[in-house]
Amino acid sequence: MGGNAAEIRRRLPRADGPAAVLAIGTANPEICISQDAYPDYYFRLTKSDDQHHSDELKDKLKRLCTKQRFFYHDEALVNAHPDFLDRASPSLNARLDIVKTAVPELAAAACRKAIAEWGRTAADITHLVVTTNSGAHNPGVDFHLVHLLGLRPSVRRIMLYLNGCYAGGAALRLAKDLAENNRGARVLLVCADLTLMFFAGPQDGHFQTLANQALFGDGAGAVVVGADPIVPVELPIFEIMSATQTILPNSEDALFMQFTGAGLGGSGAEGQLPVIIGDNIERCVVDAFACGLSSHGWRPINQHVVN
Repeated sequence: MGGNAAEIRRRLPRADGPAAVLAIGTANPEICISQDAYPDYYFRLTKSDDQHHSDELKDKLKRLCTKQRFFYHDEALVNAHPDFLDRASPSLNARLDIVKTAVPELAAAACRKAIAEWGRTAADITHLVVTTNSGAHNPGVDFHLVHLLGLRPSVRRIMLYLNGCYAGGAALRLAKDLAENNRGARVLLVCADLTLMFFAGPQDGHFQTLANQALFGDGAGAVVVGADPIVPVELPIFEIMSATQTILPNSEDALFMQFTGAGLGGSGAEGQLPVIIGDNIERCVVDAFACGLSSHGWRPINQHVVN
């Protein structure tokens, strides 16, 4: 009897149902460049049009560009910091000074949209999960968001720095665990990044610099995650049924990044990452299904339009 009572007490703090995404918000800086125009814009911005082999490098960048993207940095900012263009110039401190304010503001813009769509107040947020590759400050982005959004001082904060491309998935897994293991929890999760941390001018022999300029942009995305939604106030969009991750074999040298004197640096073995993913994707999908992820792993439960 005593054991059963202890089990009941242990279960009481947990939610009855699975975690769900209750709202979504996104934000971008004002500067938007189409990919057709970006190669010419980038070479003009970095004052590289007259450099040796610029036509060849620009042609490579044109082949990489596929979509329009948003940026925080503009010509005025780059002109004020010419050291950002040279990978050999120490510019880390200047970059960190800029993103210290810019990243929380961008993250807050996305969070405000998510909270407005959610339909409840910022004071009802119980947990805050923040992830970014743009900076490594303490107090961090999470601390500043409490004041920018009007969250409760007692909100339970988790700050994830430098998690790379898997940051969003890791943060969602964490939000799911928090929502399901804390009855009534409402988790505000936000990812925000600025490419200013690795922005640099084109250089022969540094293909990764061009790839970074072509593939990444600036923006933030926020979601509110919670279990046992209060209908009709809360309108869940998706149930999060499973969240997993794995380390692929022989992948330790495929990609890396670290802070350097010139900002956020990193590279990988050229062409190795797609091969590793291609060789392992089937096994990863099979393992994910075995962990309980069915064809309804992200199950839409409400016809909902996201603006």
